[in-house]
Amino acid sequence: MKYELLTFQQHGDDRGQLIAIEEGINVPFSVKRVYYMYDTKPGVRRGFHAHRELKQVLICVSGSCSVHLDDGTETEEILLDKPYIGLQIEGLIWREMYNFSEDAVLLVLASELYDESDYIRDYHEFKKEVLRHGEDPKNHSEEISVC
Repeated sequence: MKYELLTFQQHGDDRGQLIAIEEGINVPFSVKRVYYMYDTKPGVRRGFHAHRELKQVLICVSGSCSVHLDDGTETEEILLDKPYIGLQIEGLIWREMYNFSEDAVLLVLASELYDESDYIRDYHEFKKEVLRHGEDPKNHSEEISVC
């Protein structure tokens, strides 16, 4: 499964913390779109899709949420609860975000502008596409530190 947990370098003192996010330095792709989710109601799940080409980094900059990842063979559950941890996702991976805390703000950095044709919104179609592309889902997850 093609994902990584990125640890962003924190800069701070007794006044507070700062994290700088810079494309090509601690985000390994050019960022063309930024969006965020907030005020998500209890029990609500978001996502329910995969992307064909898009790369993303998800950062819960406030509060916490969980992310369900599925590559068609394996599944993983990732808890995002630190504003200095980003979840990088690429390739054909079904994703669902859930269990949002009341104060959750989930920031998403995307490698491309919005393109509806890149989305796969039906899970059965996703499974067919994985088979068509001959994906050999292997778990390549690891945590890395980035400056």
